[in-house]
Amino acid sequence: MTSSRTPRKFDDIVSEVYSIYGMQDAHEEHQALGVWGSVVGETIARMTEVDKFARGILYVHVLNPSWRNELSFRKKNIISGLNEAVGRVLVKDIVFR
Repeated sequence: MTSSRTPRKFDDIVSEVYSIYGMQDAHEEHQALGVWGSVVGETIARMTEVDKFARGILYVHVLNPSWRNELSFRKKNIISGLNEAVGRVLVKDIVFR
């Protein structure tokens, strides 16, 4: 028996699958974690590690106190960049540890 539907790549249907199973928020949270490096840049990405994302708060481990302080000053811009990258207001706050 042959199928009349054209096969699609999983990347093309992943949003649809998450939506069907009620996991769209989890998928978007995962996307926010994935764009961290491209939003903050290579230097900051090397000095940080995203721990988790829960209830609109992104938790980020920073390797050195000086960078933690610098990132605190840049927090609003980083939040804005992350939300722009995922296409909606998803990140409400960032906690640097």
